[in-house]
Amino acid sequence: MKEFKNAIITGGTRGIGKAIVYDLANAKFNIGLNFLKNESEAKSIKEDVEKKFNVKVLLLKADISKEMDVKRVVSDFINEFKNIHLLVNNAGITKDNLIIRMKLEDFYDVLNTNLVGTFVMTKEVLPYMIKEKSGSIVNISSIVGIFGNKGQCNYSASKGGVISFTKSVAKEVASRNIRVNAIAPGFIETDMTKNLSSELKEKLIKEIPLGRFGKPEDISKLVTFLASPESSYITGQVFIVDGGLSLGFQI
Repeated sequence: MKEFKNAIITGGTRGIGKAIVYDLANAKFNIGLNFLKNESEAKSIKEDVEKKFNVKVLLLKADISKEMDVKRVVSDFINEFKNIHLLVNNAGITKDNLIIRMKLEDFYDVLNTNLVGTFVMTKEVLPYMIKEKSGSIVNISSIVGIFGNKGQCNYSASKGGVISFTKSVAKEVASRNIRVNAIAPGFIETDMTKNLSSELKEKLIKEIPLGRFGKPEDISKLVTFLASPESSYITGQVFIVDGGLSLGFQI
């Protein structure tokens, strides 16, 4: 019988986060599903996942940028499952604009969710992983955190920060047998890309050597691998999953 493990996924009701929930449940992880607004969707996912995979899903409603919210939900998770094997920092928002038009509050909001939220969640779960001398943390960054993107200085800064954060924490906790890695997706078929115009989508696809947007499962399968014993010698790495876009492919 496969041993059950326990994972928290932030922003787990849509897109990449939702795919991660399903893949990990299939791999026999009990799930702490964090969300902020999509409560009906969270309840629907919980019901479906528990029925399909015979694991337990604990709903964790919280604003991950707020320390007291995070302390509460991590405490609830530990009370339910006793320990944590995996944290996936996936929750993220965008508030795009050119820098000269960007409001300071929009810069703060994106950094608070994408970067500060990653910090607060990681800080709160690490003592439990350190106690067990085992654990994996996977942070969802973005290729714009490496290469930048016009109109996204806030998002790029937050995702670049996630990459530096990943490498620093990986060095701090490696001696405790805790691994920390990041995934930098390119254009993935999610709500964030669904609203792009067909003209822009066509233009972008021409720049992607594989000729398509990725699917959320392209990311979730890698998360599941990074949570598995097969990746036990991998830490502090950034995995670009972008169909070759960052190669600067040109004809």
